[in-house]
Parts: sequence; C-alpha cells; structure tokens
Amino acid sequence: MAIYVARHGETELNATRVFQRPTTPLSERGRRQAEQLAVRLAPVGITRILTSDLARAVETAHAVAALTGAPVVIDPLLRERDFGDLRGRPYDTLGDLDPFGTAYEPPNGESWPVFHDRVADAWQRVIALAAETDGHLGVVTHGLVCRALVERHLALAVGTSPPAMWGNTALTEIEPTPPWMVRVLACTAHLDVAPLPSGGIV
Repeated sequence: MAIYVARHGETELNATRVFQRPTTPLSERGRRQAEQLAVRLAPVGITRILTSDLARAVETAHAVAALTGAPVVIDPLLRERDFGDLRGRPYDTLGDLDPFGTAYEPPNGESWPVFHDRVADAWQRVIALAAETDGHLGVVTHGLVCRALVERHLALAVGTSPPAMWGNTALTEIEPTPPWMVRVLACTAHLDVAPLPSGGIV
C-alpha cells in the first residue's frame, strides 16, 4: 500500500498568476493534465481518492476516478491556503508585497501558523484513511499543501530537497508507514508538455 499525493491540474488563473477563487475550474490544458495523471495512476491500484473540496482539485480527482473506479472522498482540510481578499488579484498588482512571506497574513485569510495547523490535521486524516483503505490511497490537493507536507510531515532521502515549484499534477509517492518516506517526489513525467516554469502556486 502507498499514498499518492498530487497537485491539481492547471487553471487559467493559475497560468496567468492570479490568486484563485474556490470555484476556479481546470483549463483545457489542466483537464488534459488530469487525464494524463489518471493514466499514470490507473495501473497502480488506487482504490480510494481523498481530495480538497475546491473545484480545481475535485475536477482532477474525478478524472482519476474515471479511470481507476475509485470512490472520491472530499475533505476541506486539504484546501489551499486561504488568501482572503487577495483572491482574484494578479500577483503583479501587489507591488513590493510578498504574499508568501513568513510574516504576511492576507486580509480575511489564513496566517501561516493557521494554515500549517490545518495541514497537520489534513495529514492525520490522510494517514487514518490510508490505514482503512484496501489498496493505495490517492490524494488531490494544492501546491502549498504539497510543500507543507514534504517540509513538515514526510521524510526525504539524504541529499534530496523539496522543489522550489510544484508543477500541476506533480505526483509524490509516499510509503504508508512512519517515517513516511518519499519514494517519488513531485514528478510530472506523465505530462506530454512541461509544466509552466513560473505558473501560479495556488
């Protein structure tokens, strides 16, 4: 048994570097990426899929479910960080403001400590569901969540570092028992086009 964690497919706002709203759907390219992720996961034995409830993640999860036949379970704990009033704003309108800075708290959004506490709860949910699953568990979430999981909850091989950027549908394979060793990290080899080098993170 293993845990497969994937970022959602690309959206138009993602590609144009705009802070996304919860209802943002996948773009045509993002739907193709989700289909390619599904093709990669279909042979491995995914029997359940846990996903964020944001539209772009749910759509990606259902693409995987269409090929694997696995039921989809939705959990808001896997949502991307809530950027509050920044949602809908292009990155390049923020001037010198660093919305990803460690001290920045978006108006009506989540601080980093609140976000990391939620991701910790999400990881406990993933562990519990994986233990109940007869087969492999698929998880569909978001770039900052993927990064937080790797940096705070998973073990990497010596000499391995988290990537600076999580590509759309980047796939991470995790051993199902402590110390939660990462077997494959943020891999996009299933895509027939390279992910955008500087696309929106969230």
